[in-house]
Amino acid sequence: MSTLYGRGSVAGLPTFDRCAVMGVVNVTPDSFSDGGRWFDTTTAVKHGLDLVTEGADLVDVGGESTRPGASRVDEAEELRRVVPVVRDLVSEGVTVSVDTMRAKVAEQALQAGARLVNDVSGGLADPAMVPTVAAAGAPFVVMHWRGFSEDMNSKAVYEDVVGEVVTELHARVEAVVAGGIAPEHIVIDPGLGFAKQAEHDLALMAHLADLRSLGRPILVAASRKRFLGRVLAGPEGAPPPARERDAATAAVSAIAAHEGAWAVRVHEVRATADAVRVARAIQGAKGAK
Repeated sequence: MSTLYGRGSVAGLPTFDRCAVMGVVNVTPDSFSDGGRWFDTTTAVKHGLDLVTEGADLVDVGGESTRPGASRVDEAEELRRVVPVVRDLVSEGVTVSVDTMRAKVAEQALQAGARLVNDVSGGLADPAMVPTVAAAGAPFVVMHWRGFSEDMNSKAVYEDVVGEVVTELHARVEAVVAGGIAPEHIVIDPGLGFAKQAEHDLALMAHLADLRSLGRPILVAASRKRFLGRVLAGPEGAPPPARERDAATAAVSAIAAHEGAWAVRVHEVRATADAVRVARAIQGAKGAK
């Protein structure tokens, strides 16, 4: 793959000389860390613009919670939540990604100006997704996924989590390419927290280099997730609330950047924007003595 410090580039998106920062705008009442905070269009758009001011290179807009145990929202409601926010952010010059598992939502978001489809199911949840994205010629995130939120924890069973995730992602990328999406439009995501326990997420972070064997840019979405809460848990074993995991998220972002991730997806942007820039500066100084 074409490389910039090993992280690759994605056709149809800006090129970055460091790990990109993708800010999260959840237009939902029930997301695990910030549900309800940005639920109306005006507030969501303002939040997206604030994230750009803080250093986000892209803004990922989603209208359906994918936290463990979450029930699905219906398509009409997801469209109502997402499309106006996408349109308004695009009108302000923001590079927007749409976080959806539905082809209709992806289609309308792309028509509203979104430039990347971030489907946590990698096209498995909706058979129309891959043909829709292929027809639009849009970049597409293929995440490792074993099922919907209601029961994904029961599928967190692995003999070799790194090897199995790489194998399953490889098969999914081949299927997506066979469905018409150009290889240069594909980003891969190991799916931290999706059908995975804390030890699985940590192993995947420790072996991000193994995912580079798939030859595509890597998106790491670790922000505020359960495995960080487990690492940070006090003597009684109680994890801190999700919004108290941002320093840990920035640490993971620095590691992901050092390991060649194309982008990191985070809720709190400023600390991670600083972290990836420091990682880039250190990489750039390797030849100096």
